[in-house]
Amino acid sequence: MVIPNVSAMHRVGSASNGNNSTRPRKEKRLTYVLNDSDDIKHCAGINCLALLTSAASDGSDYLFTGSRDGRLKRWALGVDRATCLATFESHVDWVNDAVLVGDSTLVSCSSDTTLKTWNALSFGTCTRTLRQHSDYVTCLAAAEKNNNIVASGGLGGEVFIWDIEAALAPVSKCNDDTVDESSNGINGSGNLLPLTSLRTINSSDNMSMHTTQTQGYIPIAAKGHKDSVYALAMNESGTILVSGGTEKVVRVWDTRSGSKTLKLRGHTDNIRALLLDSSGRYCLSGSSDSMIRLWDIGQQRCVHSYAVHTDSVWALASTPAFSHVYSGGRDFSLYLTDLQTRESSLLCTGEHPILQLALHDDSIWVATTDSSVHRWPAEGCNPQKIFLRGNSFLAGNLSFSRARVSLEGSTPVPVYKEPTLTILGTPAIVQHEVLNNKRHVLTKDVSGSVKLWEITKGVVIEDYGKVSFEEKKEELFEMVSISAWFTVDTRLGSLSVHLDTPQCFSAEMYSADLNIVGKPEDDKVNLARETLKGLLAHWLRKRKQRMGSPAPANGELLSGKDISSRSSTHSRIEADGSSENDAMVYPPFQFSVTSPPSIITEGSHGGPWRKKITDLDGTKDEKDFPWWCLDCVLNNRLPPRENTKCSFYLQPCEGSSVQILTQGKLSAPRILRIHKVVNYVIEKMLLDKPLDSLSAEGSIAPGLTGSQSQHQAVGDGSFRSGFQPSQKLKPSIEILCNNQVLSPEMSLATVRAYIWKKSDDLVLNYRLVQGS
Repeated sequence: MVIPNVSAMHRVGSASNGNNSTRPRKEKRLTYVLNDSDDIKHCAGINCLALLTSAASDGSDYLFTGSRDGRLKRWALGVDRATCLATFESHVDWVNDAVLVGDSTLVSCSSDTTLKTWNALSFGTCTRTLRQHSDYVTCLAAAEKNNNIVASGGLGGEVFIWDIEAALAPVSKCNDDTVDESSNGINGSGNLLPLTSLRTINSSDNMSMHTTQTQGYIPIAAKGHKDSVYALAMNESGTILVSGGTEKVVRVWDTRSGSKTLKLRGHTDNIRALLLDSSGRYCLSGSSDSMIRLWDIGQQRCVHSYAVHTDSVWALASTPAFSHVYSGGRDFSLYLTDLQTRESSLLCTGEHPILQLALHDDSIWVATTDSSVHRWPAEGCNPQKIFLRGNSFLAGNLSFSRARVSLEGSTPVPVYKEPTLTILGTPAIVQHEVLNNKRHVLTKDVSGSVKLWEITKGVVIEDYGKVSFEEKKEELFEMVSISAWFTVDTRLGSLSVHLDTPQCFSAEMYSADLNIVGKPEDDKVNLARETLKGLLAHWLRKRKQRMGSPAPANGELLSGKDISSRSSTHSRIEADGSSENDAMVYPPFQFSVTSPPSIITEGSHGGPWRKKITDLDGTKDEKDFPWWCLDCVLNNRLPPRENTKCSFYLQPCEGSSVQILTQGKLSAPRILRIHKVVNYVIEKMLLDKPLDSLSAEGSIAPGLTGSQSQHQAVGDGSFRSGFQPSQKLKPSIEILCNNQVLSPEMSLATVRAYIWKKSDDLVLNYRLVQGS
């Protein structure tokens, strides 16, 4: 499998070239995810739940939650509280399902196409990454008594059966850097290959993901699905597996061989939830057709169907005896149904679609598309107590509309009004707007709260509360034009900021505009470079400590791989001449250490990875960061950038008596202020110097482009060319564009975007101010 080359956040990887390819390799992206100040909470919908009870752990009951924010969390459960003890962060996209196997192994799957194994009772240790799926991995199933068997299913129609113990067996390290203990290359047939068949794989960039690591364990493939798989279930001993998805049939598999045994037909829409009883004889299925069906696998037929929901059934949980089923889904409602008598009762109704359920003694945990998790009473040990309270009805067996007739038009009354415990989450961001200054992003979350983020620091700088997003956006509008140097999405419920080279290096600002004290006002500051320095400051400090020497000086090469030679094979690299390679992180780029952002990227080897910036321990070397990031931060080298200059013509206003010699088109940094152009005109009027004697960026640097007309570069260094204001009385000049007088503080880019508004070269006019 080659890592897909897709620009969306959840496709972080980029395809590698073959040996003979001449096509330029797409550079790997660096993404940073901004975390809310209350980082112990999830910030997106909860896709999955897993329970570890005291009998199987260290005496405590733990709830594991997996979220669309890409993280899992472990909660210690008390009578009236849940305490977050660990965050498991390594997936780079939604966590879709999680199961517990063995004594303390947590297995998770994600839309990043991987499974990951974790030490469940650790503080977030990922022990292995399993790569076999070619698309989103949507669901898992585990055998309770056969502790090692886990099945995974995904959008590619793929179902794999894993022996987790074998998958976690130590991988032989054949050369120093080809194997990462938290990463497992996959390649073959269901058993651990003998060590003699392990071969060394070189680490060149033209390897696909599967061959950049040492070969190891391969799961059994259950082949037969033609479409996406959304649900799996396994019996206690792990001998029978059932799967369902968009094909509307329940497939039954023999896990030992991966062979199909039969299909169960009856649903008329996607199958979204499955349960098997301990023996594997009975199967419950929930579907987008709003029906729940009970199947006798031995007889290969549907025994009962239950119409209780008004919309898709997405989650099922049964009592230990498989006598009653709890069901939830798109209609926000949680029902309890007696599988024999068909009696059903509405336990509760929430505000969000239900995604997963976990029965815990006499309570049930409910995960929804919201970032909070609720615990409701369930009477799991004696469900009949629920029906004794009344308000029950008989589940229909045809369609819900027919079933409702038996209720004589009445709507069920929920048995419970309030949950007994809520694990609060942070509202997910659902709307965003990048402001014109290209440093601030306005967001709105699901609760309607509007906030302003400064992305170069990763913090909220204003919380406006529940106001109109559109009105606030208009209020914050600035007539300023800065190059787009990043993109943003909110797929993970928070802001994910994406940096792609070389586009990310196109935005500059003067240090004065960033209020950087102690730096010359006219120093140009590259926003991406300073942001990268801020993001990697902790890593750089740790790296320096490990190496026992200061960070490399400007131009000094990285130790290890030769980044400079790699650079030259991809594109021309130029040193950033605007400043020395200072390691200082300036205040506008200092990221929070209390709620640090997480980095998502992909190194030279292996697949994408995610880590908090404060967890980077300095052991990561160039294979774990895109080379262009390191070249920027360690060597102060930036790739050639487009759009950093602006070409324009400078002409006298019609009828003006003032004429200066400009010899054709002028060129200047996009961020140059109009007052600098004013200075240029004044200097040309007052200085009795031939044009050829002026040079350097601080002044006027004529230069030819081929046989084209002469270009002059208008500098931005206050014209330190020897001009003495005392020579002559300084006239007052104003600059116009499209007959509009320009503010001295406007940049050339702003004039072009908001006043000129044309694709051809900018034309500026100058004139003496009346009365001067």
